[in-house]
Amino acid sequence: MYLVVIAWVYVALMMAVAEATASTGTLLGAIMTFVLYGLLPVALVVYLLGTPRRRRALRRQALAERRAASAQLPDAGRHAAGAAEPGGIAPVREEP
Repeated sequence: MYLVVIAWVYVALMMAVAEATASTGTLLGAIMTFVLYGLLPVALVVYLLGTPRRRRALRRQALAERRAASAQLPDAGRHAAGAAEPGGIAPVREEP
């Protein structure tokens, strides 16, 4: 994909050079040619073609954050919840 982008920018640059060196051409016309025929279309195409990659990266990041958050939960392990700690005092229930 980047080879096509580089080639298109080169063609737009050559068009701008031809505009600037032409007998009726101007430097402003060359700049506008390069921007309107080169930079804007290439930027739009690169942005649109890069959308799936950015979306996958965001999904991977969200999944990694969810995994990290679930690993930090206090009872996320496979041990019984509320088990007595070693050396602790067992709770005693009051009788009415």
